[in-house]
Amino acid sequence: QVQLVESGGGLVQAGGSLRLSCVASGSFFRISDMGWYRQAPGKQRELVAEITSGGTTNYADSVKDRFTISRDSAKRSVYLQMTSLKPDDTAVYYCAAEIILNIGFKRQYWGQGTQVTVAS
Repeated sequence: QVQLVESGGGLVQAGGSLRLSCVASGSFFRISDMGWYRQAPGKQRELVAEITSGGTTNYADSVKDRFTISRDSAKRSVYLQMTSLKPDDTAVYYCAAEIILNIGFKRQYWGQGTQVTVAS
């Protein structure tokens, strides 16, 4: 069974930094795209950053120049380095991955989420 497990969330003061990690476990062929999403109370889930298997990245305008996404394919992991955090960044952050289970068969998986709270 494929699982994504996030870690690294917590409480931080505005202007501080946090690093989120997500690791995939289970049996599968390979991981395609990976990304981070977030959902604040009363708001829809939104894309924060994504990275392809080739390393191409894409960021939400609100986090450009503050957040950096990276991945380590050998470790089946994706990371989100967050700097200059703002109270508006407070949300539950979810890891997502498009996993190729077998040739021609892929599925989107989600982690359980990790809370990030930025105090003003």
